[in-house]
Amino acid sequence: MSHPTNPFVALFQRTTLVTRIIIGLLLGIALAWLSPETALKVELLGQLFVSALKAAAPILVLVLVTAALSMHQKGQPTHIRPVLIMYLISTFSAAALAVAASFLFPTKLVLKLDAAQGNPPGSILEVLHDLLMSIFTGPVQALYESNYIAILVWAIALGLTLRHASSATRGMLQDFATSFTAIVRGVIALAPIGIFGLVASTLASSGFDALKDYARLLAVMVGCMLIVTLVINPLLAFVKMRRNPYPLLMVILRESAVTAFFTRSSAANIPVNLRLCEKLNLDKDTYSITIPLGATINMAGAAITISVMALATTYTLDIPVDIPTALLLCVVSSLAAAGVSGVAGGSLLLIPMATSLFGVSPDIAMQVVAIGFVIGVVQDSFETALNSHTDVLFTAAASRAVNKA
Repeated sequence: MSHPTNPFVALFQRTTLVTRIIIGLLLGIALAWLSPETALKVELLGQLFVSALKAAAPILVLVLVTAALSMHQKGQPTHIRPVLIMYLISTFSAAALAVAASFLFPTKLVLKLDAAQGNPPGSILEVLHDLLMSIFTGPVQALYESNYIAILVWAIALGLTLRHASSATRGMLQDFATSFTAIVRGVIALAPIGIFGLVASTLASSGFDALKDYARLLAVMVGCMLIVTLVINPLLAFVKMRRNPYPLLMVILRESAVTAFFTRSSAANIPVNLRLCEKLNLDKDTYSITIPLGATINMAGAAITISVMALATTYTLDIPVDIPTALLLCVVSSLAAAGVSGVAGGSLLLIPMATSLFGVSPDIAMQVVAIGFVIGVVQDSFETALNSHTDVLFTAAASRAVNKA
């Protein structure tokens, strides 16, 4: 005997995740507007959601990359190299665009010399040294600290060595990856509730005018990200597959970018991208590697954030920036972006590295990081949406270029 379905459950099942996220967003705004005191009390919902994403993302990257490489046998065709080349070109182009936009629309920050805390690196060499040393971190420590560079290195090493393991061992690893992907999908399914708590508590505590002082800074960042999304990346896809990329882009934006916008985690959006690649009938041997890899190293949005914040700091402090130094900033931002953590706010932590190029003191650099967290509600959402959906776009471009040939 079948039981009648609850109308609310039936409505929930009929709506898409994007629709439910928008509903959660609107309810959070309404609660913050009507009852700020109550909105502050639902902050726990957002904190639990973010904590779940942060807990799941590191091991997800480790398991997916390891499983994908272990299942790949010699002689199987993949299209990974062109995808990696597009990742590199897109990230450097984004950094160059951000530097050009910062020169055209210089922005000043409000800084206080006595308000800084922290101890960021003092030089570029020191930062690069720390990034290199982070590779040689134990796997347990890397997972605990969400050190994605070390996690990626361990995943590649394990995946390559496990290619020679028995089929039963590799099958078990694949089952483990599938199971953990399902767990993360379950967490993402709770995104509307988490977003409701995040939006309501953020607006109630900061006020609706919290971002007004930094509107110009946000406009430069978001403008650059939109240009990369709608012009630069589609151009790269067109060059690769020789067909109109925008129908494909619109599907990817709807299916991947919207979810990444609200979860604010490239790593946590991996299951969404994998499912989308399957829906698009892409080569599994390719996307099973390029998607988790892209969530770690393909960070055009992060390159934009680092470049814009660094040059805003120099403009505020009246530090002159010549063309060679600006080009060096593009390179540094691109390399730093590849080491950005795949979770919310990762790019902000590398701003001190970029500002040290111009001799900015550590206390000032940490103030800039603090400003980044203030505008992070908007900045990090756009940044993650750009980073994450690009993984699918370039993977699809490479796969379809081969199929067309």
